[in-house]
Order: sequence, then structure tokens, then C-alpha cells
Amino acid sequence: MSWIPLSGAANVRDLGGLPLADGGATSYGELVRADNLQGLTGEDVDLLVGMGLSTVVDLRSPYEVLAEGPGPLVGVVEHRTHSLVPEAGAGTDIDADYLMLRREHVGARFPADPVVAFYLAYLSDRPESVVGALRAVSEAKGAAVVHCAAGKDRTGVVIALALAVAGVEREAIVADYAATGERIGDILARLRASPTYVADIDRLPDEKHKPRAESMAVFLDQLDADWGGPLGWLEANGFQAPDVERLRTKLR
Repeated sequence: MSWIPLSGAANVRDLGGLPLADGGATSYGELVRADNLQGLTGEDVDLLVGMGLSTVVDLRSPYEVLAEGPGPLVGVVEHRTHSLVPEAGAGTDIDADYLMLRREHVGARFPADPVVAFYLAYLSDRPESVVGALRAVSEAKGAAVVHCAAGKDRTGVVIALALAVAGVEREAIVADYAATGERIGDILARLRASPTYVADIDRLPDEKHKPRAESMAVFLDQLDADWGGPLGWLEANGFQAPDVERLRTKLR
């Protein structure tokens, strides 16, 4: 994993170099994760295009996309939008009210950790978007960047599944998720500068926005218990053997 220094985004990293359970490591220049890309400078765009970026996989809601407007990469590289929240209202991945609503709706079978409940709700609410996002990564002609607002929750779930398909060691998947915490101050500062996100950010103290490794570990454990692992959930939701092979080949 390697941080990509950009002026207009705080949480951008190349997911190459992560250890594989059967030996070796993931390839660099194939999968990047990021926070909101609206603030990219011209130099940032040039750097990303120069490293081979071909596809943006945007996990934000239609509300967010409309409120933020076209980003600097629109018209430069391919964009694929796969919202992970219901496509109604002003939902973002940092809306505490939405999180609690989803926890109540999905019921007692979800873990007590509200963050894990939130992540499992993505899979329950929008399985077609999760699968579509992974297909978009696998079909990218060059590097694919997956992003949402903070690059933490929605991005964290899709990236964890992608890395699981690639065969990355479980501990490394969890560690990559937690690495966003290193940049949480800068991430929140950037989001507070946007009217789209500032109210949701301020509903919780800053410390509550920091990702906890335990949340991702429990999320993956829950997939193990319910589906025999991430691949079991993906197969049950239409991500079949050819999809798995295509994504594994790209990332390894």
C-alpha cells in the first residue's frame, strides 16, 4: 500500500504491495481507493492520469453527486456510479440518523456494532451496486479508483471485498481499512468545507468518525458465518467464477 500525495484529496492510496495468502503481493497501478475527488487540482488530475488511471468508481448517492456537481475527472476518464445507499433523500455515508435507521430496519440478526450493521446494510440494500462496482474495477483498462465521501465506509466495504477476491491476507485487509484513520483530521476538514457534508460531520464528535480495525474484522467474520466468506456472498449475488477470475487476475 502506498499513499498518493494529492493537493485536493486526503485519503488516496494505491493498493499494490498487499500480501497474498498464497504468496506474493497485489500489483501496483491497478486499484486505488480515495475520498471525495471534487477538490482535485489540475496537477492532481495529471498525476492520476499519468499513473494510468482509466476508471472512476463513484459510490456516492445521487443526492451527493448532484449537490457536489461534476468533478475534475469527469470527461477525462470513464465514470461508473454505483450508489450503496437508497437512492432517495439526502443520504451520505456519514449521516448518523441514516445509520441508526438502517440498524433498526435490518433487525436483530446484525451485530451490535452499529458500524458493522451499517456495512451489512450496504450488502442488503444494494447488492447490485456492490457487484457492479467490483465488475467496474475488473473491467478497467488501467487503474481504477474507488471513492465515496470520506473513502472510509462505502469505499471500505467494496475495497475489502475486492481484496478478499484477490486473496489478500485477512490481517492486511483490516490494516488497510484502519489506515484511513491516519488521515481522518484532513478528511473531515475537507468535508466540512462542503455544504453537502458539514451537517452530517458535525452530528458526531471527530473521534467517532475514525475507523476501528475491529469493525472491519467483525464485518468479515459475519460474512464468514453467514456466507462462508466474502466469496460466498458475492457468488450468491451474481458475481460468478468468471468475474472472480477477472478481478483476481487484474489485482495480482
